[in-house]
Amino acid sequence: MALPFTFDQLQAFILVLDTGSFSVAAEQLGVTQPAVSAQVRELERKAGLRLIERVGRTVAPTAAGTTLAGHARGLLDAGMQAAAAVSSHADGVQGTVRMGTGATACLHLLPALLRQIRSSHPALHVVVTTGNTDDIVRRVELNALDLGLVTLPVASRALTVSTALTDAFVAVSAVQAPALPRTVTPKNLADKPLILFEPGTNTRQRTEAWLLAGGVRARPTMELGSIEAIKQMVAAGLGCSILPAMALRDADRTALQVRPLRPALSRELGIIMRQDKPLMRGMQVLVAALLASAAQA
Repeated sequence: MALPFTFDQLQAFILVLDTGSFSVAAEQLGVTQPAVSAQVRELERKAGLRLIERVGRTVAPTAAGTTLAGHARGLLDAGMQAAAAVSSHADGVQGTVRMGTGATACLHLLPALLRQIRSSHPALHVVVTTGNTDDIVRRVELNALDLGLVTLPVASRALTVSTALTDAFVAVSAVQAPALPRTVTPKNLADKPLILFEPGTNTRQRTEAWLLAGGVRARPTMELGSIEAIKQMVAAGLGCSILPAMALRDADRTALQVRPLRPALSRELGIIMRQDKPLMRGMQVLVAALLASAAQA
């Protein structure tokens, strides 16, 4: 007897329900919206029942859809476990691992790590997506990403969270600018033009809180969304900034004064995965490489 559905159809169906949108589900799957709609229509045709209905601007399951969703989640999880069990018999590590992280880690932590993984495991493909912590957390919860490397804390009952590394913040100024103290306090920056990350970012929030705790209200002369742009502006002598130490290459340190902060300011980066996610060999390799790279940072 032929099954009345495929795993692809069930995955599309579940993502539409979880995101409340055909277009968002398509984005998560990396396909077009018509392709997702076609998967769901075929699933409904084979079931002989309507499984999804529109409620205002979102979608919701019908009674039959709710029943199917409960079984579908179990089937998808079982399929992932079966894939993991089969992959353990392969001669080498292979497959695709989908990872999400922030722009700073992507630029300054991942290139050497991914080059090493490609050299050791050429059949393993790591697909990297950048975004803010909230976006990465949501996509890992929806199983659109296999794991994330994000700024902690993360509060989600659906995820396992493990600390990977601690990244200190530092004050930076141009080498030709007046010398910064050996350790920089908020008061040392009170009368200096500040070049900070754009509002809403984790780094901006932490920087503002650190300054405010020292009696200084942040009034930046520039608010930029790129860490590379901030470094260039600071190196040109246009102001000072507070940056994660991870973001500074050796070449940056020749163009910038770099000083630790007092009191110290840092952030923790952690690895997040769904609690019910089978830890396939490719994910094991990536997690081990992240932890090893963090230990050397």
